[in-house]
Amino acid sequence: MTIKKKNHRFHDFDPDKAADLAQKLQAIMQDLLDYEATHTARINKLHRAYETSARNFLHYLALLRHDLFPMRNALSSFGFSSLGRSESHVLASILSVMRLLNTLLDRPGLLTGSYSRQVTYEQGHSLLDAHTEALFGPPPKNRRGRIMVTLASDAATDYAKVKKLIENGMDCARINCAHDDETVWRRMCDNVRRAAQDVGKHCRILMDLGGPKLRTGPLSPGPQVIKIRPTRNALGAIVKPCTVWLCDETAISTSPEKAATAIPVRSGWHKNLKTGDVLMYRDARKRLRRMDVTQKHSMGCLAKSEMTGYIVPDTEFHIFRRTKSLVSTGKVATLPCTEEFILLKPGDTLVLSAQIKPGKTARRAKNGRLLSPATISCTLPEVFADIEPGERICLDDGKITGVVESVSAQKVCITITAAKPQGSRLRADKGINLPDSELSTSGLTEKDVIDLAFIARHADIVALSFVSSPSDIVSLQRHLSRLGSASLGVVLKIETRLAIKRLPSLLLSAMASHPIGVMIARGDLAVELGFDNLAEAQDEILLCCEAAHVPVIWATQVLENLAKTGMPSRAEISDAAMSVRAECVMLNKGEYIDSAVTMLDSILKRMEQRSLDKYDHKKLRVQDRCFIGGLSDERK
Repeated sequence: MTIKKKNHRFHDFDPDKAADLAQKLQAIMQDLLDYEATHTARINKLHRAYETSARNFLHYLALLRHDLFPMRNALSSFGFSSLGRSESHVLASILSVMRLLNTLLDRPGLLTGSYSRQVTYEQGHSLLDAHTEALFGPPPKNRRGRIMVTLASDAATDYAKVKKLIENGMDCARINCAHDDETVWRRMCDNVRRAAQDVGKHCRILMDLGGPKLRTGPLSPGPQVIKIRPTRNALGAIVKPCTVWLCDETAISTSPEKAATAIPVRSGWHKNLKTGDVLMYRDARKRLRRMDVTQKHSMGCLAKSEMTGYIVPDTEFHIFRRTKSLVSTGKVATLPCTEEFILLKPGDTLVLSAQIKPGKTARRAKNGRLLSPATISCTLPEVFADIEPGERICLDDGKITGVVESVSAQKVCITITAAKPQGSRLRADKGINLPDSELSTSGLTEKDVIDLAFIARHADIVALSFVSSPSDIVSLQRHLSRLGSASLGVVLKIETRLAIKRLPSLLLSAMASHPIGVMIARGDLAVELGFDNLAEAQDEILLCCEAAHVPVIWATQVLENLAKTGMPSRAEISDAAMSVRAECVMLNKGEYIDSAVTMLDSILKRMEQRSLDKYDHKKLRVQDRCFIGGLSDERK
C-alpha cells in the first residue's frame, strides 16, 4: 500500500515505512489477543488476584515468539518506544505506539475498538507492588526493595542479634529447614516475632524446605588427630602463638576464645592446672613439645604453644610447676576424626555408587596402574534412571566436572574433565548437579511434608526447593490446603536448567494461590548453566516475573565477603547495586552480617533514588543527583 506523503513536521518522515510498522504491530497485537483467548480456561482457574497479571504474562510470552529487532530501529527513528521495557504492560505499550503511528498517518480513528483488558503502565507497577506487599508486608521507610537474611543457628539463643538485624534493615528472616530442628526453629521464630514487635517494624518469616538432597555420601573416617600450629611470618618467626583450650569432653564449645583449638582431656585432670604451669608432651611424631598455661577457668584452661604439634588420643601431658617438679600426668581423650577426601584430577575415573557406604580413594599398583577407581555413594540413587551417557555431572558447586561414561541401576562411571591440575578434593555431603539430565524426582520429600506442618503454624512464607514441574507446586498447594494454610506465601526457588525452561508453566501453576514469589538461586544456577550464562538467565527470569507481576528474590553471595570477613569486594558492591532490579535481596549468614545489612540498606536506597520517578524534587537539587561535574568543574 502506497500512502501519499503529506506536509508533516518531520521532513524525513516516510509514510510507507510508518504504515508498514503499523501493519506489523497490528498483526502482533492480534496474535497476543489470540494467545490469551486460547488460554482463557487456564486463566479462569487462577486466584482472582492474578487474573489481570496472567493476561499480561500471556501477552509477554506471545510477544517473545516474534522477532522485534528489525522494527526496533525503525520505531526509534520515529522517537517511539522500541517496546524494550514493556514487560509489565505489554498490550498497552503496543497500543500506544500504534496510536502515535496512526496519528502521523492522519488516521487517528483507526483504533477505536475496545481494549479494556490492557494493563497500563501505572497498573503494571501497581500490581507488582501489591503482590510484593502481600508476600513481604508493607515496604520499609524510604526503600521499595526488601532485605532477607538467612539466620544462623545462634539466632535461636541470641535475641539481641536478631533485634539488631531488624533495626539495621532486615525485612524478612529466612530459616533453612535443611539445618537444625523444630526446637531451634521455634526459638528463631519467637525471637523474630518478639524483636519485630519491640523495634516496631514488619519482619516476615520465610522457611526454606530442604527438598531432595542430591549429594555425595559418606567417606571412611580419617585418623583422630589435632594439629596445633603457631602463626609465623615469611621468615619463619612466630607472629602469634597457637591458643589451646584444655577441657572435659563435654565442654568443647565453652572456650572463652573463638580461635582456640579445643583438646578434650580425661578424668578432669585439667582442674589441677594453674596459670604459669608448663605442659610437656611428645606428639604423634615422638617430638618433645611444650605448652604454657595462661588462664584458668571453671570449665577448662587456656594454654599457648609456640611449637607445632600433632596430638592423638592418649597423648600424655606432664604438668611442671615453677619449681620444675612434675605435678601430675594426664591423657588426651577421644578426638574427632579428621575429614577425609578423594583427590580427583582431570582424566581420573570416579564411580558414583547406589549403595550408601563409605567411599574409597583410588587404588594403584606400585607401577601406577589403576587397580580400582575412586568410589563415593549418592544420597538419591533413584536419579540414576534419568542419567544418560555423555551427560555432564558437576560436583561440589562445580569445582569438579565430569562426563558420564556408563550408567546402571547400581553405579554411574564418570570421567573427570575439569579439576585443579594438582587435584581437587571431593568430600562427603557435597552437592551433585546434573545440568543435562531431566530428573523425575519429586520436589517434596517425606521430610518436607513433615516440616510443612511446623511451617504452616509459624511462618509467613514457604520456599519450595528444586522445583522442576507444575506437579511439585500442585502437591505443595494441596498439603497447605490440608493444613488450613492455603493463603501462606509460596516462593519458587529456580535453581536448575529445567526450572528455567519450564518457568512459564511453573508461574501459572503457582498463580492458583496467593501470594507467590520467585527466588533466583544463583549458586546452583551457575553450576547448572555455566558461569558465562548466569547473567543472561538471571535477566530472563527477572523480565519474565516482571511481566507476571511476581516479586523476585535476588539470592546467593550478595555482599558475601562483607558478611564473612567484614570487608566487601568491589565486584560484590556492583552486584548489590544491580540487585535493585529485584523486589527482595537475600543475604547469607556471616560474622559481620550486621554490617552487610546496613550497607545493603544504604545501597538499595541510593540506587532506587537514581530512578527519575523516585526523586523528591523538593529536597534534591538537580546538581546533587550525580557525582559527575560540568565543564566548569575541570580545575576543581
